[in-house]
Amino acid sequence: MDLPLLAELQRRRVFRALVGYGIAAFAVLQIIEPVMHGLHWPDAVLSYVVVALAVGFPVVVSLAWIFDVNAGRIERTGPAPASGPRGVRLGLLLVGIGVVAAAPGVIWYFAVRGHARSVPSSAVGAVAATPSIAVLPFADMSPGKDQEYFSDGIAEEILNALAQVEGLQVTGRTSSFSFKGKNEDLRDIGQKLGVGAVLEGSVRKAGNRVRVTAQVVKVADGFHLWSQTYDRDLTDVFAVQDEIARGVVEALKVKLLPGREQPASRVRTASLEAYDQYLLGVHLIESFTVADVRAATIALERAVTLDPTMAAAWAALARALWWSSNRVTPEAADQGRRAIAAAEKSVASGPNLAEAYSIRSLVRDALQWDFAGSDEDDARAVALSPNSPSVLIHHCINLGMRGQLALAIATCRRAIEVDPLTVGGRNILTFDLIASGDLAGARAVNLRVLQLSPSSFAAQSNRCVLDFLGGDRTAARDHCMSLTDADEGDRAYWQALMAIEWGAPAEAEQRTSEFATRFGEENPLRVAKLYAWRPDPDRAFKWLNRAYDSHDGLDGIKFDWELKKIRSDSRYTALLKKMKLPLD
Repeated sequence: MDLPLLAELQRRRVFRALVGYGIAAFAVLQIIEPVMHGLHWPDAVLSYVVVALAVGFPVVVSLAWIFDVNAGRIERTGPAPASGPRGVRLGLLLVGIGVVAAAPGVIWYFAVRGHARSVPSSAVGAVAATPSIAVLPFADMSPGKDQEYFSDGIAEEILNALAQVEGLQVTGRTSSFSFKGKNEDLRDIGQKLGVGAVLEGSVRKAGNRVRVTAQVVKVADGFHLWSQTYDRDLTDVFAVQDEIARGVVEALKVKLLPGREQPASRVRTASLEAYDQYLLGVHLIESFTVADVRAATIALERAVTLDPTMAAAWAALARALWWSSNRVTPEAADQGRRAIAAAEKSVASGPNLAEAYSIRSLVRDALQWDFAGSDEDDARAVALSPNSPSVLIHHCINLGMRGQLALAIATCRRAIEVDPLTVGGRNILTFDLIASGDLAGARAVNLRVLQLSPSSFAAQSNRCVLDFLGGDRTAARDHCMSLTDADEGDRAYWQALMAIEWGAPAEAEQRTSEFATRFGEENPLRVAKLYAWRPDPDRAFKWLNRAYDSHDGLDGIKFDWELKKIRSDSRYTALLKKMKLPLD
């Protein structure tokens, strides 16, 4: 560029205009990307904006050459020297300057950035080395904002489909859904969950139409790996779930093993109403309150009435009924029988559904004392879905009940790896560590649970146990007598245990006898535990036999820490044999 032309460009403030426009363009990009993510626009929108901003550079150069601003007024700039370029040559020169100014940004966006998105570098880590993803709950964008359970259900079904992909680590539901309603940056969420990518989306359900938007964001740099919007009839919702799962697999470049099919939703039904009731029931169960589980049971019963072949709905119904049967109510026995029937129908309807075997394993264990059948179902569930957090937690429970504490602890730790923020898995791990005698390890896990969920009754109970076994009288009294949701029986039980441990013999006898009189009929196992802790083996086994006759909770006889003082008694081995529990 010759000196006269350079001087003329400076006189007309062309370079200043380019710098100002470049700064403004950069600011627009910083604003448009988060807005685009928040409104769930496709990734192509950003490309269009970049192209539009790039085109603006030649326009700005041309306008700066022609016009100037003086005293707040736009005026034509004075004529250029006669020796300078004119006409077409001048126009091409100005456009060329604009293109050169725009080139670095365009090259970076479409070449450097695009290459980084399609071929992750080794520095990115998780996505390149071991593909991993967290599926966040989808936002409910429906007009009435009353389809939260439907949006959550869509996300969960996609999560379950992805969990079946060999070589892809998928964070469990508990951890992913813990960010629901929280306005956190996707990169921060991904880092907290230890994944390389995050899937988020939204669902708009109106009448017989549904719009599902989904996008995969790379944690390392916040760039989109994939995004798509689906406008379909509601009858196509299963196909949409499958397409999203396949899109995620392709975006993360996961190579399926030979013989492996593309991920697909495990729930299929010809009845959309049955599917809707199923999603509602699963949504309600998660709170584990009496009212919500009761409402979930009604919804799930409606689902299986509409479609008796819906295995996932039968499994969820068995889970709700099993939970209700553990409560001391007049309806508990009937709910237990219905739980058994629902579990059987789930397996019959879904012979390849891991959740069906997992819930039947729990039902057979707790309600039928069919321990051999429970072990078979547990092994089948793990074989079908080895990375499912719920299956792993149930497997951990099963191993603990069999007294295989080392394996149980390892399994619970594996469940926590898959579902880093799980409360249930950590509570079971705490109890396993207590049963194995590792109180320090149990205390560390329990403290983490209380950070995650201070109101967790199981976590509070475990803290109470740890204080008691650790000999901290003050903390034990404080924590054991102030358990959230504890009933009168819970408080009386802990008063008796503390009297046995720290009180006078007369007080221990009185507290134990009072508990046996008031609560023995409905809970003979707890009376047996009190006498076992004293220890008074004769009366302990008398009450254990009552618990056997009433089928009260003895599936945990190899696991409960209160019974450890009488396990060397020959009557203990005889009881295990009578129950057909394995001795080793």
